[in-house]
Amino acid sequence: MKPHVEAFFDTATYTYSYVVSDPTTGHCAIIDSVLDYDPTSGHTSCKSAELLITYVREQTLTVEWLLETHVYADHLSGLPPTP
Repeated sequence: MKPHVEAFFDTATYTYSYVVSDPTTGHCAIIDSVLDYDPTSGHTSCKSAELLITYVREQTLTVEWLLETHVYADHLSGLPPTP
């Protein structure tokens, strides 16, 4: 299998998120999603994560894995909290 890697650069945090997919099965992993944070207002949004979701839907992929590669000092994770 030769995976397809799509990178999404977040200018606010200067970090990358990725969607890595298997072109044969259409299964994919979302890696290092970003939760947008505006320090001036203290508000968050999911704009960056929504870009990943839009891409997954447009490519008709099936998300199998949500992965974080490290503890974040550079941005907030866009993954939902675990119970």
